[in-house]
Amino acid sequence: MTELHPSMPNGPSRRTTLRAAGGGTLMSALGLAGCRSAVSDASSGSKSTAAAPRRGGTLNAAVNSDFTPGLLFSQSNQSLQHRLIYNTLTRYDDRLEPQPELATSWTYAEDGRSITLRLREGVTFHNGRKFTADDVIFAVKNLQNPVRAAQLRSTAATVTGFEKRGDHELVLKLAHRVNNLFDLFEFMIITDPSSVESAVTGKKLIGTGPFALKKWSPGSGLSLTRHDGYWLPGRPYLDRVEIRVIPQADALISSLRSGQSQLSFDVPGKSLGVVKAAPKLGITTYDTGAGAVYLGANTTVSPLNDRSVRQAIAWSVDRERLLAQTLGGYGLASAAPWPKSSPAYSEAHRTHYTHNPGKARELLRAAGHGKLELDLLHIALPSDTAIAEALQYDLKQVGIDVTLQPTDSATAQKKLISQDMPALWTMSHGFAQVQPSTLAVSAYPFNEAKNTSKYRSAHYTQVVREAWTEPETSTARANTLHDEISGILLDEAFIIDLVVRGQVQVAARGLHGITLNKFSYLDLDHAYLV
Repeated sequence: MTELHPSMPNGPSRRTTLRAAGGGTLMSALGLAGCRSAVSDASSGSKSTAAAPRRGGTLNAAVNSDFTPGLLFSQSNQSLQHRLIYNTLTRYDDRLEPQPELATSWTYAEDGRSITLRLREGVTFHNGRKFTADDVIFAVKNLQNPVRAAQLRSTAATVTGFEKRGDHELVLKLAHRVNNLFDLFEFMIITDPSSVESAVTGKKLIGTGPFALKKWSPGSGLSLTRHDGYWLPGRPYLDRVEIRVIPQADALISSLRSGQSQLSFDVPGKSLGVVKAAPKLGITTYDTGAGAVYLGANTTVSPLNDRSVRQAIAWSVDRERLLAQTLGGYGLASAAPWPKSSPAYSEAHRTHYTHNPGKARELLRAAGHGKLELDLLHIALPSDTAIAEALQYDLKQVGIDVTLQPTDSATAQKKLISQDMPALWTMSHGFAQVQPSTLAVSAYPFNEAKNTSKYRSAHYTQVVREAWTEPETSTARANTLHDEISGILLDEAFIIDLVVRGQVQVAARGLHGITLNKFSYLDLDHAYLV
């Protein structure tokens, strides 16, 4: 079964140089398009030659931190289950071309100020209610609501009007042209409106996805069962999915090796060598990146209000050692946020800061700073702790003593959103793997209007806004604006990127058909166990 969606006048267009949503006429195999590029180190379960799909069975997935209901509409390391319970309007393929999901086709207006969506018919929520255009209207307005802590609120806010043409056709009217609308469509989960207030407390998660929530056990995980009324005929194959919280790395690895779990994306990089040697497990890496490890600086805390101090910190970090020792080599040492698949990627930007402690000490002396003492917040998980300890060592070599502040994941995310960080913090960010403008208008660390570092610059705002609204046919101008954004990030160093992470999947060899969307939502529509 295939869907055809029409060309999009003046719509976003990018392939290896500049691509975004929906240029040209495309055909897609429903449910199969949109998987992120993956490469197996060894023949992993999801990529190896497989037997015919088999119906039934329970998949046990191991995660290192629990689902946080209050962050349901944010993208974080607790978002893995989103695509299991909910659908999205569209989904990118590996070339960043949007493919149908709950929207089957779309047409942009010539001026880029509205888009008409044709919606899938015959779709029902887990409670039996039919999916209509009203659910899309609610989803957009829900992300516009400030209490939802949704990173793509700026893009959602550009939708200023709705015109329904029956239950399955909807026109979204835009305040101005934006080139990341399909990022919003892939990020935005479609929820049952009546259950949303219960969803953000973890009581009810009702979507149109392949699995329905049976139970959330705080601290233990999620139990999901097959949605027999799923709109994709004959799917999913699996009967159940159990997402089990195993915060200790050794226990998580033991669970995989013993067969108690068949899937995880949370094996620490330095432990992947052990996993790779296990005959019943395979490792798959997704080459569009899993976000990036970064070091954030609170620019209102002295002496980090001095740009030269922030630059000194950027020069002090040994990114290659960090990559090798803490991430097992799975990733790309980089001073810029972009994966190689991004049109904003530049080798010059990637290598702008290298390990140069001498230059770091010189900058600190020239700025009149002697020995410094700063706090560094990090998530209290083994892999994150290893990164923080590596940074602590590097900074000590240039005269900066760092006191580590281990923090649970949910609290760290809330501090990120509320701009309540200490002098320094290290976490991972996403949003560099989609339309480049999305990073600077949506990701909390980079947001031009309100970022966690409390960095403000009229010039940064101007460049970001131009990049966000630039007509997508102006490839050369768009690339110039991307370069300007990268230049500001590198020069101002309020966010110091360290490593573009590889998304690493560990799976049992008997597990097949796994994909992820661009926001690392797990898709098990076609997954099966043999």
